[in-house]
Amino acid sequence: MRLSELGELGLLAELERRGLAREIGNDAAQLEGGLVVTQDALVDGVHFRLEWLSWRDLGWRAAAVNLSDLAASGADPEGLVVTLAAPGDTVVDDVVQLYEGIAETGVPVLGGDTTESERLVLSVGAVGRSDRVPGRAGARAGDLLVVTGPLGGAGAAFREQAFLRPPLRLREGKELAVHAHAMLDLSDGLAVDAAHIARRSGCRLAIELDRVPLAEGAELRDLGFGEDYELLAAVEESGPFAVIGRCEEGDGVALAVRGEPYELGGWEHFG
Repeated sequence: MRLSELGELGLLAELERRGLAREIGNDAAQLEGGLVVTQDALVDGVHFRLEWLSWRDLGWRAAAVNLSDLAASGADPEGLVVTLAAPGDTVVDDVVQLYEGIAETGVPVLGGDTTESERLVLSVGAVGRSDRVPGRAGARAGDLLVVTGPLGGAGAAFREQAFLRPPLRLREGKELAVHAHAMLDLSDGLAVDAAHIARRSGCRLAIELDRVPLAEGAELRDLGFGEDYELLAAVEESGPFAVIGRCEEGDGVALAVRGEPYELGGWEHFG
């Protein structure tokens, strides 16, 4: 069997079945003492195209996608570890611009590695601490589903051959983590990511797409693109956040527009 047949979730399940990995179902790994660790890699031609964004924006992006996992864990970031793999003819000033973009997030780079590669690859790890990590498994029937901001902007930008800077939702993540039953960041598309909560929590997520706040220029189809990096949480009370649905008895994800079923795609790794 090939990765394209197994898929990302299938691969993770297989590694856990063989005892080669454990407790990898949440946005970040939770260790003793409230320590939270996450890691993500960005590959040129897969996760970004340099002709569509600046080196500085790429730096922000590489840091922000990891900080988003800390936000989903209700964590305060303490530092980043950055590994840069790049061709030898890369312009030094471009690399400096990249690290300046990382620095704009306000989270320090504490270490990492550099190596030569035929293709530009950025692998960033983020470390933080959290008093309470909601995870994905605690949603229950009767919970409201809320999001921290407008969705679809990344998909709309991609149609214009551009990439948006992901938002930082660290403050919102800490606020929600106090009481949320489940929470994750929206990186692979609303339907795909909601399914993670549904599967881990053993409930059905009913989402009313006409209640989802859309980013400027976004359409409903853009909700399946992913890379919005807002937070989706299951809560008893919505507070200041937009309610887009609810948790029910059952399983899976049900999407609807004005009461009619609607389907969305999403990002499938190795697909």
